[in-house]
Amino acid sequence: MSQDEDGAHPISGINPPPSVANSRPATDFALDRDLFLRTLLRELAGTLQDVVGLDEAAGFISVVGQRIGDQINTGYRRELAVSVLSRAQVADVLVDLKRRIEGDFRVVEQDDTRIVLENRHCPFGDKVIGRPSLCMMTSNVFGVIAAENLGHAKVELVRTIAQGAPSCRVVVHLQATPQAEAPKGREYFKT
Repeated sequence: MSQDEDGAHPISGINPPPSVANSRPATDFALDRDLFLRTLLRELAGTLQDVVGLDEAAGFISVVGQRIGDQINTGYRRELAVSVLSRAQVADVLVDLKRRIEGDFRVVEQDDTRIVLENRHCPFGDKVIGRPSLCMMTSNVFGVIAAENLGHAKVELVRTIAQGAPSCRVVVHLQATPQAEAPKGREYFKT
């Protein structure tokens, strides 16, 4: 469509919007999609924690984490061309998926009974502080992937950045040993 001599659109009479480059305000205010989405998740988690309590908020986030865990598990299996991941592959996948979303997880110990991971940087950045319900994303994604491939998992969040620790320590128990039964954690089973 053409425009009138004054630049207005002939049907609406509205001037076209200025280009994005010309409409961007000159400011040092930090905001991009990643920061916006992390802030959105922080505020959603905080609102849930305030309205329904920490346990219920963690439950809601767990449902989302399970769905995401299923999708990630399917993706890795497809890309690795396997129907089931081995324990070593599960450990590698847990580290790799967190690396891809800018976490800094590493395996510090593993055997047939457990995989112990530590993390120095949360994918949610500082937006996770005071929002321990967001840790259910890690618990559920790790638990779903481990259980779907190895039959069972119990995820123990030993310490988390969300609760003020300088790093996270996550233990994925793979067998129902006395060492796995004692600590608090969430259990996952193959569907």
